[in-house]
Amino acid sequence: MSKYKRMIYEMINQSSNHMSAEEIYRELKKICPKVVLATVYNNLNKLWAEGRIRKVSVEGMADRYDKTLRHDHLVCRRCGSLADITFDDLTAKLQKQCKVELLSYDLQVFYICPQCRKLENDAQQNNISDNDM
Repeated sequence: MSKYKRMIYEMINQSSNHMSAEEIYRELKKICPKVVLATVYNNLNKLWAEGRIRKVSVEGMADRYDKTLRHDHLVCRRCGSLADITFDDLTAKLQKQCKVELLSYDLQVFYICPQCRKLENDAQQNNISDNDM
């Protein structure tokens, strides 16, 4: 495994965040100032194709990368933030329903995160206060 590929792989597996290629690039650049963004994308694509990392795609957001440890994601409909959530492994149940072998699945559960919910509540409170004047 090349130096950059190994470093990117380790960065993803040691992180609790779901970093985009640009975020990985900025972190890697701190350690390896000569790295270019294309190198990060190329190595992410290789790691993903080899099944060493997961790519998490959410409509309207940059792809983010994650470790392959079996888990699913809560996705905020407002800000797009990702949080890990663990359900029982559904592979056997899904395979039984589909009657074909499944390679993997990626479950995304959509919700409004606590930060966005607070912003909405604060905005509603401000509107009520403004209307009382």
